[in-house]
Amino acid sequence: MVPELSPLMQQRIAERRGSRAERGCFASLFLAARTASGRRLCALLAGALLAGCSAAGDNPFTVFADPGKYEYYSCEQITNQRKFWSTREQELRALMTKSEQDTGGVVVNVLAYKADHVAASEELKVLEATARTKNCETPANWRSNSTIR
Repeated sequence: MVPELSPLMQQRIAERRGSRAERGCFASLFLAARTASGRRLCALLAGALLAGCSAAGDNPFTVFADPGKYEYYSCEQITNQRKFWSTREQELRALMTKSEQDTGGVVVNVLAYKADHVAASEELKVLEATARTKNCETPANWRSNSTIR
């Protein structure tokens, strides 16, 4: 007890401390949030809870591509966009392979090509998910491919 506080105030402090202990698990979690490691633990738990709420569904997780971008495209437009992004991804992959052979090529890859390559890959993922949703014919479900398998 703190001697300079009045007896009434000391009693209130003691009651509050006692009620915190009676609260159980959540009280200790909130008390732990005051420390740096407690904040990290709370952030980790909050992230885990929010990750459980996410719905992956047919929309792939993307950073550079908008999952709803091709929602109103026809199957023909989706096919044309898929050809464009597939060609772009192959070009970027070839440039990355070529630059890796030079001195400092890894740095050039990261600075010049990596973001564009990831964006092209994500566009392809979104296009494939949209084509699946709309039941469009894609290279994966063409009849000629199914007979070979």
